[in-house]
Amino acid sequence: MLVDATILFQIAGIGIVTALIHTVLKQMGKEDIAQFVSLVGFIIVLYFVVNHLSQLFQQMKSIFFM
Repeated sequence: MLVDATILFQIAGIGIVTALIHTVLKQMGKEDIAQFVSLVGFIIVLYFVVNHLSQLFQQMKSIFFM
């Protein structure tokens, strides 16, 4: 089983882009849109994590329950 670090880089990239957009919008005085952007970034990262956890459980199921 290979250890794949691309998910870590994807999450870090999404976090950096989200933080950058959040900061710019907050400086412009659009706090409500900045909060929405942070929420969308969190939901995207949560989707990635849930998807990978699902794949992990499928692999465990195939190993133990052949």
